[in-house]
Amino acid sequence: MKNRLFIDTNIMLDLLGERHPFYEPIAKLATLADRGKIKMIVSPISFATVNYLIAKSENPKIAKEKLRKFKIISEICSLDEHTIEKGLNSSFTDFEDALQYFSALDSDCETIITRNGKDFKKSLISVMTAEEYLNSIREV
Repeated sequence: MKNRLFIDTNIMLDLLGERHPFYEPIAKLATLADRGKIKMIVSPISFATVNYLIAKSENPKIAKEKLRKFKIISEICSLDEHTIEKGLNSSFTDFEDALQYFSALDSDCETIITRNGKDFKKSLISVMTAEEYLNSIREV
C-alpha cells in the first residue's frame, strides 16, 4: 500500500497559494503524488476553504483552475454523518481539526501533514510537516 498522507488545509493552501517559505516541501510531495509514489488524501472542507481564500486573494477563475489540477493528484475523502458525529463528540477544541483528524483515520492515512502539529496532539497516527515527512523518507 502506498503511503497515504492526509493533507491539512494549511498545507493545501501553501501549495495552491504558493506561500513561501512553505511552498517548496509541499510542491515536492505533490510531485511524488503525481508520480504515484504517495497518495495525498484531502477533505472536501479543505477544497471549500482553499477556494474561498484563493478566490479572494487572486480570483475565482484561478482558484477553480488550481483546484481542478490539485484534484487530479489527490483523493478526496468522504465526510459523512459518522465523521461529523465523531467530531462533535471529541475532545478537540477546534471542530474543523476534529473533522480533519477523523477523516484521516477513516481514510486509513498513515500520516497527517500539517504545519499545526499542536492541533493534533492526541493523534493515533503520525503528524508531520511536509519537510519532516520528506526527511523521514530520505532516511529509509
